[in-house]
Amino acid sequence: MRRVPSTVYLALFVMVAFNLAPFYWMVTSSLKGNMEVVSFPATLWPQKFTTDAYLEIWLHAGFVGYFINSLIVAGATAVLSSAFGLFAAYGFSRFRFPLRTTLMTVFLATQMIPGVLLVVPYFKLLTQVGLFDTRIGLILALTSITLPFSVWMLKGYIDGVPIDIDEAAKIDGATRLQALRLIVLPNVLPGLVATMTFAFLLAWGDVLWALCLISDEAKLTMTLGIARLIGQFRVVWSQTMAAVVIASAIPALLYLLMQRFLVSGLTEGAVRE
Repeated sequence: MRRVPSTVYLALFVMVAFNLAPFYWMVTSSLKGNMEVVSFPATLWPQKFTTDAYLEIWLHAGFVGYFINSLIVAGATAVLSSAFGLFAAYGFSRFRFPLRTTLMTVFLATQMIPGVLLVVPYFKLLTQVGLFDTRIGLILALTSITLPFSVWMLKGYIDGVPIDIDEAAKIDGATRLQALRLIVLPNVLPGLVATMTFAFLLAWGDVLWALCLISDEAKLTMTLGIARLIGQFRVVWSQTMAAVVIASAIPALLYLLMQRFLVSGLTEGAVRE
């Protein structure tokens, strides 16, 4: 077994330190007082630990409502995108119909369109149907953005399940829906978790769509709430950093809990055609 050169370990250490430095600075800044966080020269470690920024954000800045709104929007987007994606992927994988390949190509091509170009059409559409400035409208918009990825991801995973299993279930009297629920779904569960996590994280970190489709203060998401902490003439950095830590905690926790499914889903769900 060859010995790994020490330069490789050094390079890995530098890369890890470079990536973790912003998170370290964010957490330590959130635990500093308002004067210390803007002091010069900057302190690498809080001289006096305080959680005032977290208390101010959570209790007085309305972030409880922002947090709940983000959970509702991101959770609903993940569920809808994965549910519709599962049915569409099953259809593309198991049935042969005209324009099948063309439709899959169109789905893929939509991922190349910058989101900023779609904001105005979505704004006009949601306004006409009465869903502008509603959580439902934002959820539907984000679902349409994440759905193509979900279809491609889940189709590749369903392709890995032998179609003979479906046929055997039909011979035993199962319907297509029962075969999907009882046979296919357990086998594609890692891929389904991966797509749900992707959709959740995209919706959780979204700024553009929430900014353009939501104006009611009571319906703002976490990202918009954090953006509003940055004023024109004053920025309370300790509170801003505390809000970012809170907003980052959910994606980090989700990744830690779903890491096994994510790795399995993203590696084994290779797209086949």
